[in-house]
Amino acid sequence: MPELLNTRVESCFQQAEAFFKRPFQRPLVSLKLRGQKAGVAHLHENLLRFNPQLYRENTEHFLKQTVAHEVAHLVAHQLFGDTIAPHGEEWQLIMRGVYELPPDRCHNYAVKRRSVTRYIYRCPCATEFPFSAQRHGMVRQGRRYLCRRCRSTLVFSGETRVE
Repeated sequence: MPELLNTRVESCFQQAEAFFKRPFQRPLVSLKLRGQKAGVAHLHENLLRFNPQLYRENTEHFLKQTVAHEVAHLVAHQLFGDTIAPHGEEWQLIMRGVYELPPDRCHNYAVKRRSVTRYIYRCPCATEFPFSAQRHGMVRQGRRYLCRRCRSTLVFSGETRVE
């Protein structure tokens, strides 16, 4: 599986080199990306990170569009420097002119969202506040949060909810 990804990255760089008639430095390629993003280009580290789950589930489109999208970021950075907008004219030129692909900013792959636990806090005015695990942990360490309406300290109700 990673061989196809690496092959596509290399072919994208070769297309850019033929188009611009100059060499480009090759990046390190990683499959260590989770969450909603399909890919990320780290410009200063010359690193491409791809989401292995989204790659597996959308292989054909991922190889064609997502890989070219991220490589275009590195090519644009090497050509034009730090001052360009991430999805600006220069990047769009590379997507359209070099790869003959639409300059889509975002993917529409189905992303499975993980469930999260919310800790229910209340105040005397009966307003309910669902806290994240991180915020709940801050309260347990002594931090206080106040109700915006009645200015009373929010208190954990003992209830949790999975969303």
